[in-house]
Amino acid sequence: MPDIYVTIEQADVAVQEQLADVLELRAADPQQRAMLENYLADLSPPDGARVLEVGCGTGAVSRAIAELLPVRQVVGVDPSPVFIERAQETSQSPALSFERGDARDLPFGDGSFDAVVLHTALCHIPGPEGVLAEAARVTAADGRLAVFDGDYVTTTVATYQSDPLQACADAAVGSLVYDPLLVRRLPALARGAGWDVVRLRSHGYVETDSPGYMLTLVDRGADTLVADGRLGPSAAEALKAEARRRVDAGTFFGHIAYASLIARRG
Repeated sequence: MPDIYVTIEQADVAVQEQLADVLELRAADPQQRAMLENYLADLSPPDGARVLEVGCGTGAVSRAIAELLPVRQVVGVDPSPVFIERAQETSQSPALSFERGDARDLPFGDGSFDAVVLHTALCHIPGPEGVLAEAARVTAADGRLAVFDGDYVTTTVATYQSDPLQACADAAVGSLVYDPLLVRRLPALARGAGWDVVRLRSHGYVETDSPGYMLTLVDRGADTLVADGRLGPSAAEALKAEARRRVDAGTFFGHIAYASLIARRG
């Protein structure tokens, strides 16, 4: 099953609503918030900056940018009408605005922003070099870029070799991520689009005793295996139950490696 985010605007409204809930769940996670704060601290936009978030989803990262950085305005763009509606409903600050748009053809003039942020968005978009070039186009001279994404081939819930639960993690990545190896090419892609790379660093994410986000991946992966005809419904429910048994037993483990890139317009 291909990455649903590639054509998210065409997905059933119920599916978009479900994914919107997951995006908000992930944003509320203290570890996810800490990673966001860490790389935003590297961005260093000028006071009163205008910042564009591309692939803003439900606006959780845009809200954090407006809270954490000395910005005048944050504009979020996403192709999903459901995500944009959720973002507009949950964002009360006059510094925030949201609209539908395509990352490969941004509806803004040259040099409109002081910084562009892509938070777990670039891995979902075919042709990332075009997205980075568009980000450079709409960024003013000496403007900044922040890209944060998962090294999704590291996604795991396995605790031993040939752990059957890992099939759920692998299937979830396959259904949710267009390019799971993207971050390994980020510096070269950014330089090719006219950016000067300032910093690239890694961030680790792990859930054990109280997993939330990783359990959504187990469930998503199990359902994907059924939809693809690779697993029967009863076996999928057994895998979901096994994940929760491990939580109760204190043996659950989930991990994803992330990376952030900060660049300056060349």
